[in-house]
Parts: sequence; structure tokens; C-alpha cells
Amino acid sequence: MARPRKWRKVCCLPDSSRFGPLDNPAEESQSIAMTVDEYEAVRLIDLEGFTQEECASQMNIARTTVQGIYNEARRKLAEALVNGKVLVIGGGDYRLCDGAGVGCGKGGCRRRGCANWKNSGQ
Repeated sequence: MARPRKWRKVCCLPDSSRFGPLDNPAEESQSIAMTVDEYEAVRLIDLEGFTQEECASQMNIARTTVQGIYNEARRKLAEALVNGKVLVIGGGDYRLCDGAGVGCGKGGCRRRGCANWKNSGQ
């Protein structure tokens, strides 16, 4: 029997969940789906400057899991940019943090300042 997937802790949902070229009409076949946990890994590592180890601790998962999530997210970003596809962020195995965690982000939890904190991942 397969081990159940562990929920990944996410501080905040993106303000925008759809990105893409402005000069082409969006077609379903020309879109790339990125999960919220992939978005969070990119946000923590590339924007916040976390190491993969720190990101893993923040998201409450193993470093090797972060590495896989991050590599897949980067592949999706590259495909969307290079091939002019729409990137749609949503879904995945995640739970929003409660905003009270001491180790919640290097500068505190983003959740408190987040404009869009739905519990769609729960």
C-alpha cells in the first residue's frame, strides 16, 4: 500500500493565478498547470532566498521532496516562457498556515498581509 501524501504548508496563495502572453488568446491546450506547492517552493527559494533545506522546514516536508517540487516548477516556468503558454496556478496537496508559526518565513508569515487566503487546499 502506498504511503499517503503529506500536506505541504503554504503561507499564502498567489494574488494572481494566471500568467501568460498578452498577444495570444488563451487556449486550454496552450496552458501549463502549476500546483500551489510548486509556486510556494519557487517563492521561498527564488524570491525569499531560502535554501532547499530551509524551504523543506518551512513547508514541513523532506528536502528531497522540495528538490523534486522545485525542479518540476522550474521546468513548467521554462516551458511557459519559451513556448508562450499560459501558466495557471492552482490545486495540489497543501494547507495554508495559520500565521502564528514562529518559524513562518524569514521575515514573518506572509499570510497576515495576504489579500487572498482561501482554504481551497484543505
